Amino acid sequence: QVHLVESGGGSVQSGGSLRLSCTASGSPYSNSYCGTWVRQLPGKEREGVAGIDADGDTSYAESVKGRFTISQDYAKNTMYLQMDNLKPEDTAMYYCSYGRFLRRAQGADGPGCYQYHYWGQGTQVTVSS
Repeated sequence: QVHLVESGGGSVQSGGSLRLSCTASGSPYSNSYCGTWVRQLPGKEREGVAGIDADGDTSYAESVKGRFTISQDYAKNTMYLQMDNLKPEDTAMYYCSYGRFLRRAQGADGPGCYQYHYWGQGTQVTVSS
């Protein structure tokens, strides 16, 4: 069984930066693995913001492109989301997940996995204006 633990959330002012971490106990990887960061506001559906696959290919939602960077450190079993130039509309609960087969962002739809296997518990990000 794989457990995911997120950290790094907090409160920042608009224009600030945060780095979220998602550390896995156990190995969520395969030749077709997909790692994503997803955010959710109360009462709203989850929105994929960034995804990465086993080839190192990445995909981002239009709303975060150029500001967020997803990366994977296999040695530390940790996936990161570097968030720069944060905006109040980035305020949400952020979840990491692993699954298989990256689905790239398209139009208004953010990236995701075609199959989700593991989810973290979430970490809150609050951006004030």
